[in-house]
Amino acid sequence: MSSSDVSPSSHGHARKMGGKAWLLLMTLGVLWGIPYFFIRIAVTDYHPIVVAFARSVIGALLLLPFAINRQRLARGFGKPQWLLAFTLCEISAPWFLIGYAEQHVTSSLAGLVIAATPIMATVLGVAFSQERLSKQRACGLVLGFGGVAALLGFDGQSVQILPVLALCISALGYALGPIIVDKKLANADSTVVLMASLVVASLTYIPFVPGHWPVHFSLSATASVVALALFCTVLAFQLLFALVSEVGPARATVVTYINPAVAAFLGIALLSEPFSWGIVFGLALIVTGSYLATKTPVQQ
Repeated sequence: MSSSDVSPSSHGHARKMGGKAWLLLMTLGVLWGIPYFFIRIAVTDYHPIVVAFARSVIGALLLLPFAINRQRLARGFGKPQWLLAFTLCEISAPWFLIGYAEQHVTSSLAGLVIAATPIMATVLGVAFSQERLSKQRACGLVLGFGGVAALLGFDGQSVQILPVLALCISALGYALGPIIVDKKLANADSTVVLMASLVVASLTYIPFVPGHWPVHFSLSATASVVALALFCTVLAFQLLFALVSEVGPARATVVTYINPAVAAFLGIALLSEPFSWGIVFGLALIVTGSYLATKTPVQQ
């Protein structure tokens, strides 16, 4: 990103959702809808801390050839305190907590709870910046959250407090991550920032890995971890940085309204998770809410 990419929303102006932004939003929505499927498979055989550690290490190694440049490294590590904050909010805490939660709940339910991220991001944006909440965006967010509530209400699962709390903390982290990118890391090299974050995340996991290292390695779980690193990390985070640059941090988090549709479809189709008409109704509300929440309000 360049200095010209600094958020206009930080000056109280809305950014438009153009064709490029919609393409980024939809692609990222798919890429961040499939992790719940892969995580569910991976944590069946591996401890969540091992899954998060392996995902971080593989992702860092994949990015290393593109980040070995002195000037790029200097820009990426230029603000270590905010790099650490981004890592904690967007990688270290959520990846472990979601893995823990999916040992107890379905992948579709995990995706649904994480869909509360835009609500948290909007509240944070209004509370701590000059970003304005229009009636149209508020209506979109309410509809989207209503869709999540409908999905959750008709899901037929017994809700466990600790896993849901872990997912809520993850959603808060995902709401804070794009704000940190937009406000504090906008001038940094996105590839280096991501690689550095994955290295930092790997180091935070290392002390806990030996006690949970698997005795036997499963092909399906290992393939899921590799897919998490390649598609849901390396590729998806590059798209996140681009999306934040295009539309700002709050609108970027609306991508999590698309995630549960993907997560629910994969869970039902491939993991035999329960289907209900509440899912259809909820997803209709989510799609409508996503459109209203990301559409630039008409100026009066």
